[in-house]
Amino acid sequence: MFTKLTRRAWLAGVSAVTAGVMTLGATAATANDAIKVGALRFTSHGAGFVAFEKGYFADEGLDVSFEFFQAAQPIAVATASGDVDFGIAGVTGGLMNLAEKNAVRLVGGVLHEKKGVDGMMIMASNQAYDAGMKTVDDIKGHTVAMTQVGSTFHYMTNLIANSKGWSMDDMKMVPLQKVGAMVAALKSGQVDVMIMVPHIAKALTGAGAAHELGWLNEYTEYQISAMLTSVKNIEDRRDVVERFVRAYSKGIADMNRVFLDPNADPAELEEMTKMVAKYVSPDQPYEKAAPSIQKGAMYLNEGMALNKTDVAAQMQWFKDQKLVDSDLNVDQLVDSSFVETY
Repeated sequence: MFTKLTRRAWLAGVSAVTAGVMTLGATAATANDAIKVGALRFTSHGAGFVAFEKGYFADEGLDVSFEFFQAAQPIAVATASGDVDFGIAGVTGGLMNLAEKNAVRLVGGVLHEKKGVDGMMIMASNQAYDAGMKTVDDIKGHTVAMTQVGSTFHYMTNLIANSKGWSMDDMKMVPLQKVGAMVAALKSGQVDVMIMVPHIAKALTGAGAAHELGWLNEYTEYQISAMLTSVKNIEDRRDVVERFVRAYSKGIADMNRVFLDPNADPAELEEMTKMVAKYVSPDQPYEKAAPSIQKGAMYLNEGMALNKTDVAAQMQWFKDQKLVDSDLNVDQLVDSSFVETY
């Protein structure tokens, strides 16, 4: 037996189906995985900002937001606790201790010193320079700024000392907790030496607030920072980690292609500089922020490849300094399943 379908009933049915499709569409549109990323307002963290602005994260079904910190160690702690899902942070002693507790893993490389590309600048305060500190050889016996004991700044100073045949006891390390406090201490002469990313360092030396002594990559090439996430994310949301790494890698490729090429298209360079400036220098006029951002670009690991060999060497130094548990091994620190390691 068939029921006669009136036009009114047909239209009602179409409306119901359309409403259902719209509801499904709205659900799909809001179903992106919410991801919070811990970062610093550094040009070297710019790949994430570019990936966000260009829609690479959205293309992978990720709804990304950024939480900004003033030092690397708090980023590692926030990643371990789940306050952020991913963190860009230096390979620090604190991070290693969290890995030993099975809380976090490195899943990709971000910032790497490379000869021929401006990296971390070694600087003297004006007071130290005027008193005779003209080269890196003059650092011995002086005060050096760092954020915390076991920070990347601590390790960088060791790399210089090691290359010169000095002991770390030949310098006085001054923990100042935040990058901003390091800069203030150098400008006021409270510390004699600081090692800093180029977008900050070049602005200081250009303004006459400090003096360039040299570059860290004159002494070594090393894996400064990496991408980390929690072990829980790796175990429970592996696909999210994979999608995040893919999107971030695209941002790295764009940053290296545009910022490190002296012949880059000027329009594309300006467009990308504006993307980065929104996050690195949100309170500055673009015209003021742009030069330091463009001059401050550093080499980022293509494809987020990770120098695991160098990470292992760093880990050994932290162990030797009794800053990291001696039972930690590099496979507890690095998960090699997401990117190429070498």
